[in-house]
Amino acid sequence: MTTSKRSYHHGDLRNALIRAAAELAATGGPDAVTIRGAAREVGVTPTAAYRHFENQADLLEAARALAMDGMVAAMADYLAEVPTQGDPVTLAVERLRSTGRGYVRFAIEEPGVFRTCFTGGLRDPGSDGMGEPAPYVLLGEMLDQLVAVGYLAPEDRPGAEAGPWAAVHGLAMLLTDGPLSDLGPAERETALERTLDLVSRGLATGPRGRATH
Repeated sequence: MTTSKRSYHHGDLRNALIRAAAELAATGGPDAVTIRGAAREVGVTPTAAYRHFENQADLLEAARALAMDGMVAAMADYLAEVPTQGDPVTLAVERLRSTGRGYVRFAIEEPGVFRTCFTGGLRDPGSDGMGEPAPYVLLGEMLDQLVAVGYLAPEDRPGAEAGPWAAVHGLAMLLTDGPLSDLGPAERETALERTLDLVSRGLATGPRGRATH
């Protein structure tokens, strides 16, 4: 076996290649992810890498899944900061907003990895084509909580993920690759909070939601 640039246990070459691919994506985006490049980073031959991944798309999909895990972890960190005691409506709205903050922060801090998260389709191929990616599932849980506390009307719940995700993802793209990429930290924070304000107000269709706006 070729001496590795990265340490990995025997039999764990696949995971080492995925981690290397994710790091390539972090610096160069999804186009930088190649089997040859990942093999070079790990310190093995491309032939060895091809035993684990059929092609570049296969490796990129594995890197995408790892990147998605990182995004969910960032969202969970912000979610953990929300108090557990207080007004149920206020807490439910703040949980929704916290996931949006984590999403945008991840995009700003890890733009290459963020781009890699969305190189494939919405559905997660690791779940037989029936599942949704974890950020989508987490957002759905936040929306379900808004319905439970009366903030979001039940009839408006089906498919409600699209609006909040579009708003937050659009802002993330503007801040990383678009005309808002030159904003300073304070201006970014203002843009984020205003976007979250609009999302929150747009979801306030239930009796408790209308009462707060």
